[in-house]
Amino acid sequence: MTTLGTATAAPGEFATGRLPVGEARDGSEVALPVAVLNGARDGQTLYLQAVSDGDELNGVGVLQRLVPQLDPAELAGQILIVGIVNLHAFYVAEHRNPIDDTKMNRAYPGDPNGTSSERIAAATFEAAQRSDIVLDLHQGSTSRMINETRVRCGPRHRMHDECLELARVFDAGYVLDQKGPDGQLARAAPDEGIPTIDPELGGCVGWDEESIAIGVQGVKNVLVHYGFLDGEASFGEQTRASGFEQYGAPAGGLVSFRKDLAEEVSRGEPLFDVTDPFGAVKSTVTADSDGVFWRTRRLPQVATGEYVCSVGTDIDTV
Repeated sequence: MTTLGTATAAPGEFATGRLPVGEARDGSEVALPVAVLNGARDGQTLYLQAVSDGDELNGVGVLQRLVPQLDPAELAGQILIVGIVNLHAFYVAEHRNPIDDTKMNRAYPGDPNGTSSERIAAATFEAAQRSDIVLDLHQGSTSRMINETRVRCGPRHRMHDECLELARVFDAGYVLDQKGPDGQLARAAPDEGIPTIDPELGGCVGWDEESIAIGVQGVKNVLVHYGFLDGEASFGEQTRASGFEQYGAPAGGLVSFRKDLAEEVSRGEPLFDVTDPFGAVKSTVTADSDGVFWRTRRLPQVATGEYVCSVGTDIDTV
């Protein structure tokens, strides 16, 4: 039998349940939706989670479409799933946990006696530690963003090669291979010897079917390549960025982009203009380095210093 929270599945079975993580302000239980697919044959364990940030819904879109396609009778090993991690933020469609104003993916490995976010992180990290592979499904919040996979352990980490291989297998087309901030699951799990990536499946308000389809295929690639399902995974050469430059607005106004997502950028080339309401250009921002146009804000209006866009740099292929 395999158990996650209240979900228990015998070999060849699928079960759903809840993982308790505390109580709400009215004293009612807060419990995350979870699922277990227990394969009919022995094999590895995959841990999948989504909605670590409450407004990043493409990951749960992947689960909604993928899970009904999986038959435990055809599966080797086990899949442990937490469908909505940041439940408090999900309820109110916000990025951060409103109970403690924390970004969940900065709280790992968590603390079972800590804040709301630390307790949720601890409960989900305990499940992740039971696995051989971790996929933490994200998206670019409400930004416009290419589909990418992030390797966050850092190039000198003992698990870097395994994490990079996992990113290649997922095959989102682009890889950001750069050490991430403390508290990310993709930092904490490799420290425990578990290959981990966080696919960033585009960026949108709500969810995006194209990015979700890429995520579904990515998880299927992982399941086949690592022996959970029979077959042969197909994945191609991907563009890797080892650097990431962010650009802010030098003046307030409206942003007009000179580049589109995934386009190549040359040092000194204009990235965007800031104009007044009547179209007069107040400022033009140029690229500091060669790279790929990676991410932009969605709304055009900006204040001085506000985030506008990002460029992936130090580009090669893997």
